[in-house]
Amino acid sequence: MDNESRLKLLNVVLPPPPAPKGVYAPVLIDHKYAWVSGHGPFLTDGSLVKGKIGVDMDADDGKTAARQVGLSILSSLQHKLGSLNRVKRVIKVLGMVNATPDFTRHPYVINGCSELFIEVFGSDNGIGARSAMGVASLPENIAVEIEAVFELEE
Repeated sequence: MDNESRLKLLNVVLPPPPAPKGVYAPVLIDHKYAWVSGHGPFLTDGSLVKGKIGVDMDADDGKTAARQVGLSILSSLQHKLGSLNRVKRVIKVLGMVNATPDFTRHPYVINGCSELFIEVFGSDNGIGARSAMGVASLPENIAVEIEAVFELEE
């Protein structure tokens, strides 16, 4: 089954691809790779999931926000590539969690995005290298920001 068909089976609605909020490209294609700039948890109405994990939200809320970031990334990829079927595999995911200093479950939160990528790209191609870390703040107080690199079909 192809990536677009798997996405349809998930019965999710992708948010609109977010417009850059600075001087950068949301997705940059370099030969056989798509480099995706940091994305936030955009909802289908264009609003953002905001808050600090450990104060405003718990780990499960953060995981849900990370899944929403994954949907935003997929939306940007689909917009840039024309189809998610051009994505061969996930290469690298970097997740940043807006968290209190005592919060330690950053990998759990970023699993929200990683699990989505497995659902869309399959277990062989949906898992790449990954880093998850906590940060003191993120733009506009978003809960999670994620950037990623994907290999494209040739």
